[in-house]
Amino acid sequence: MFLPQSRQMSLKIQRDYIYRKLGYKPSAEQAVIHDCPARIKLVAGGERAGKSYSSAVGEYMGRFWETPLLWLVAQDYERTKAEFDYICSSFEKLGIAYEASKRVDPGEISVSGKFLVQTKSAKDPRRIAVKAPDGIIGCEASQLDYETYLRLLGRAAEKRAWILLSGTFESSLGWYPSLYQRWLAPNAEGARSFSLPTWSNLAIFPGGRKDPEILRLEANSSPDWFMERYGGVPCPPKGLVFDVFRNEIHTGVGDKFEFQPAYPVYLWVDPGYAHYYSVLVAQKKGEEIYIVDELYEQGMVTSQMIVAAKQQPWFKYVTGGAIDVAGTQHQGMPAPTEIWAKEADVRLRSQKISIADGIERVKSLLMVNPITNRPKLFINARCRGLISELGGCPNPKTDRQEVYRYKMDKSGTVLGDAPDDKNNDACKALVYGTVDLMGFTSMKKKTKVNFF
Repeated sequence: MFLPQSRQMSLKIQRDYIYRKLGYKPSAEQAVIHDCPARIKLVAGGERAGKSYSSAVGEYMGRFWETPLLWLVAQDYERTKAEFDYICSSFEKLGIAYEASKRVDPGEISVSGKFLVQTKSAKDPRRIAVKAPDGIIGCEASQLDYETYLRLLGRAAEKRAWILLSGTFESSLGWYPSLYQRWLAPNAEGARSFSLPTWSNLAIFPGGRKDPEILRLEANSSPDWFMERYGGVPCPPKGLVFDVFRNEIHTGVGDKFEFQPAYPVYLWVDPGYAHYYSVLVAQKKGEEIYIVDELYEQGMVTSQMIVAAKQQPWFKYVTGGAIDVAGTQHQGMPAPTEIWAKEADVRLRSQKISIADGIERVKSLLMVNPITNRPKLFINARCRGLISELGGCPNPKTDRQEVYRYKMDKSGTVLGDAPDDKNNDACKALVYGTVDLMGFTSMKKKTKVNFF
């Protein structure tokens, strides 16, 4: 919600007074962020760009009198410490009495019982579902998962809380750079995104963009790496197999994304041991497919995965599913299909599917229908194994970017139409299942010698 102009002017006078008292002189790049009236802002900052100081002092202290309850949210409590300390220091400089906990796990700052700052960790989601805040600062927000971001949106809705997401791109894939790109233009959320490059921190780099240290970093980095890590500009990698996937379109939280007993449950399986054993839990709700859960483990055999599956609330509703055709083979032991049938009473179908046909089937479901403005495939945001392979988040086991991509040379040129056969265990399960449930696309089936 935008304030009337007179109200904005009044707040700006108060804010500038606070800035003078604190000795905060925002750079041109920081001032643009602080002056923006959007309720939701995303700041993509370069390393050492002063993101934490700008967030705590420029955003919160510049409006703390209208923010009775502020949340500092990060992937873990420790990542909230910089903003927490800056806020304490600011109250000291202003001569405002406050009480603060010695630790941030969790931490709290209280001013006369009227203003409260609390730290929140994404690893402790129960603490996010409490009294709604008036403001939220996402500390190193690029390291939060998309599910946490969606939950923060839900908590902010009650009081129309302002949100500032601030972080350095860990990679140019995932929800954070995707929102950055989308919010550069007018959008339905009324949000805005900004770059806060490393060289905007004139206290450390007085020469700005031409500072000798910045030029040294540029000379010793690839152009994409330099702009991503120091310029605050994403440089998405080339060659993504499912380049139509978008977190904000295809993933979410809430009842529609959860298991619902009214619909049959299908298990889509890609067995593995040295690589990931992937089990996707799918439901077809009307004309739309929802991946409501997943099992994504390494170093586990079929019997162990079945034990894990039997513990889930959806298991007794399983009616069948699909598996890699290799799952019917005996490798000196019973085939995975036989084990699923014997130990879980789950019959899994299989068929040979060419790589090109399988990719086309999944892409057709990911594409947004221009009439309904919706795709036909949705994924619960907690299914991070599948989402990581699609390019929406880091791998949940390694915390690294491990994405299903086409083979490329050193210059980034895609080599042929055959993807690199790695980082695709959940994607393969998705292919087997969608083809089994929906059939191939209406396009003429291609003849290929390469099969999943």
